[in-house]
Amino acid sequence: MKTQVLSVVLFLIFFASGAAKLAGLEFEIVAFERWGYPLWFMYFIGAVEVTGAVGLLVRRVSAAAAAGLALMMLGAMGTHVLHAEWGMLAAAAVIFGLSVVRAFIGRQDIAAWLPRARPHHAL
Repeated sequence: MKTQVLSVVLFLIFFASGAAKLAGLEFEIVAFERWGYPLWFMYFIGAVEVTGAVGLLVRRVSAAAAAGLALMMLGAMGTHVLHAEWGMLAAAAVIFGLSVVRAFIGRQDIAAWLPRARPHHAL
């Protein structure tokens, strides 16, 4: 139950953020221009966020989606550090932490996707 609540909270955060980027809202455009990123990158990040958000609601891929979104948040945190946006860094760090926790909770689901090593037989 706690995992589902965390997934829904993260869904709401990433879906709203991604939708704002995909809609080309003025504050997103201004931010990406301030950071020196091209406009296509804003739309790409928006698509990643919305796709990841939907993935959070699909039990089979929820942990993997959280892990991918956590990796993306490393880039967001780096951007906020480079531009001395400490409040935004704090918010991004919390979202990163929640994403890592969700991925960690579902680590068995992620491990199930990985190929299993076969034992080597002595010759």
